[in-house]
Amino acid sequence: MNSQLLLPLLLMLVVAIPLVMGSRKQKRAAQEQQQLLSSLSEGDRVMTTSGLYGTVADASGDTTIDIEIAPGVVTTWLRQAVREKVAPEVPEEDEALVEDEATVDEAGESDKPKQTGPQIAPPLEHEKK
Repeated sequence: MNSQLLLPLLLMLVVAIPLVMGSRKQKRAAQEQQQLLSSLSEGDRVMTTSGLYGTVADASGDTTIDIEIAPGVVTTWLRQAVREKVAPEVPEEDEALVEDEATVDEAGESDKPKQTGPQIAPPLEHEKK
């Protein structure tokens, strides 16, 4: 009689353990997302679930949040649409500043190569059959 109960019990355990572990992982992810949404504040750089990047302009609403997606363009989103916080935008280096940093040798020539425009690769040669 014990051997008849052992097989169904083992089968139930094999099925139940992954279900329990999966639900724990899902609960943890939901809790982390809720913490993210409650911690949003003005000036945070975020990415929405649709892949749009922007800066939080107003986070005072309970269910909505205002995100500036371009200078002067503010849109209203559901808080749940925020997927993650991202690193702040790094301003591009000024080209004039880069040229000033180039060292000049005694002949007055810069050690950096001069850029005359975009570099275009030559077309690939295909073998003729």
